[in-house]
Amino acid sequence: MISLKEKEEDFSIRIKERAIVEGFAVSGIASIKKSSRLKLRNNALERWLENGYHSDMKWMEAEKRKNIESLLKGAKSILSVGFNYLSKDHKQNTKFKIGKFGQGEDYHKIIYKKLKNLGKWLDNEIPNCKWKICVDTSPLLEKAWAEEAGLGWISKNSNLINTDYGSWMTLGFMILTKDLTPDNPSKSLCGRCEKCIEQCPTNAITEPFVINSNLCIAYHTIENRNKKLPEQIEQNLNGWIAGCDICQDVCPWNKSVPFNDSIEAAPKSWLEKLDAESLSWKEEEWNTKLRGSTLRRIKPWMWKRNIRAIIKKY
Repeated sequence: MISLKEKEEDFSIRIKERAIVEGFAVSGIASIKKSSRLKLRNNALERWLENGYHSDMKWMEAEKRKNIESLLKGAKSILSVGFNYLSKDHKQNTKFKIGKFGQGEDYHKIIYKKLKNLGKWLDNEIPNCKWKICVDTSPLLEKAWAEEAGLGWISKNSNLINTDYGSWMTLGFMILTKDLTPDNPSKSLCGRCEKCIEQCPTNAITEPFVINSNLCIAYHTIENRNKKLPEQIEQNLNGWIAGCDICQDVCPWNKSVPFNDSIEAAPKSWLEKLDAESLSWKEEEWNTKLRGSTLRRIKPWMWKRNIRAIIKKY
């Protein structure tokens, strides 16, 4: 007779395999039980918030972020998945640069759709199991849970790094009311390397694993709602209109990552000819070009603000 533990292990393998079938690069499981690692991550979040390193991102203060069970009553396990967004066709205009995460389709919608399909499969397999989908818009300590599920480790630039896919992944989660067999948590493999810290032009990585958003180019080009960027940011934009990949581009773990050849990761065609003319885009043209893009997070006036700051340097 098959034991309950064997059934759990079998289903744990099957749901992870199904996640890969749906198009995720990696998948792993964590058990929602208090662990010393999660306690340390929560403490680190508190220190980060106390220092004001989240700047105007007030949503990071949500108490739910520290208690995953507040997102789904009776939660017992969490499936973590990673979507590889690295495309061989990524454009890197030397004058106007866009972070690779934002060049393809909106990863929030991609991840949600794939997990929704996984949820339908789950309903057929275990009808009495409740589940909830989370992406990075949810109040979840996402990288800590991905680390706990064995997807990778939180690196010195605060990104999650996987040994096969580097940090070119966006994360998704499915919280479940079923006990599953957890994977072993990942251990850091950054070693003594500090290239990400050394190459950040604004010194936003104040110490290993700690990012001060007030000094981060990615934060200011995407989240800063002020009419003018801080002088230190303007002086170091070096062409970044949306996001910044510097600390990822220099990471040794990102040097030989497999590409995602799907249309979901393929860059939008208009990026190839991105230039100062985008300053004159009308609302209709803006909506057309950025339809289905996570770059819509950047409002048109912010887009123009960022470009003008770059032009000013030339």
